[in-house]
Amino acid sequence: MWQRILTILRKELRSVLRDPRMRMVILGIPIIQTLLFGYAVSLDVKHVRLAIIDRDGTPASRALIARFTGSAYFDAVLWTQNESAARALLDSARAAAILQINSGYARAVRAGRTAAVQLSVDGSDSNTARFVVNYAAAIAAAADAELLLDRLDRQSGPAAGVARVELQPRAWFNADLESRNYYVPGIIAQLVMLIGLMLASMAIVREKEVGTIEQIMVTPIRPLEFILGKCAPFVVIGFLNTGLISLVGLCWFEIPLRGSFGLLLLGTALFLISTLGIGLFISTISQTQQQAMMTTFFFFFPAMLFSGFIFPIANMPPVIQWLSLLDPLRYILVIIRGVFLKGVGLGVLWTQFAALLVLGLAVMTFAISRFHKTLS
Repeated sequence: MWQRILTILRKELRSVLRDPRMRMVILGIPIIQTLLFGYAVSLDVKHVRLAIIDRDGTPASRALIARFTGSAYFDAVLWTQNESAARALLDSARAAAILQINSGYARAVRAGRTAAVQLSVDGSDSNTARFVVNYAAAIAAAADAELLLDRLDRQSGPAAGVARVELQPRAWFNADLESRNYYVPGIIAQLVMLIGLMLASMAIVREKEVGTIEQIMVTPIRPLEFILGKCAPFVVIGFLNTGLISLVGLCWFEIPLRGSFGLLLLGTALFLISTLGIGLFISTISQTQQQAMMTTFFFFFPAMLFSGFIFPIANMPPVIQWLSLLDPLRYILVIIRGVFLKGVGLGVLWTQFAALLVLGLAVMTFAISRFHKTLS
């Protein structure tokens, strides 16, 4: 039995690796995709282009503007008294926000009255606009607190003291809140799934296209041995991709690996059971490699959206949240980020491993039974 499986395994490895394009897909694409995601995919909003309309022109207004431009979040691209010119920048996307301070700002501050400051934000990009509003609100709150303290000090003197509540936030596991640390480990699961689905589905369909599937079935090899021999090379390729992407993340992007790499490989192995099972099922409903490719992407993109890789699952409708429980990508992402960023072990992640095991066995059993019926 094992000799027959090894024969199929060697045949499949030679078939995959002798094609230069497939070698590029297996070895080159994961590295390229990791670099692209690491640099391009980020939710960190910094250096927002800001147009400034300062109609007060006092030290107080300039001090407030300095709070904005002195941070890493805002860059002044225009100082003007012309509101139309500032709006033109907003319309042409050369500025993302307009900070407008009307005359009388300094007088209102000195008199202890509320001084209104307007921030107009380009809401066509809702994600960026939300961050801009939050950054501006935090800067305004800090300025307001400083003005309040100065006023109280002048009234009662510094010795009297002022009761304050100061929030001191600390972010665990990702101290700088870098999006890169969150997304780059997740690329492991994305590429392992995509490449595993493509290879597993197209390899068997290729046998159908060239007519060798019938020749193989009349040999002494049993269908289960054929499936194991076909899938084993893709398990090796999945582990290779995991190692390559992890190496790029650790050495190039300096993503921390706080947990056990062996535990990461165990999670990858359970994840590959589901992935290859789905690929095997796709091969049973496809007659050509083009059909297999299209079906793979038809499955992959919803799986990516439901997994929580980009959008939080808690924000999805309840029906989608229930459907996401059938998505193996959801569980492996928790495992990968737990191992990389949190350094947690099996005692915390065992539910994710159990879900992958149950889901993988169910999918693989169904795919194998479907494959048997297709052959018969």
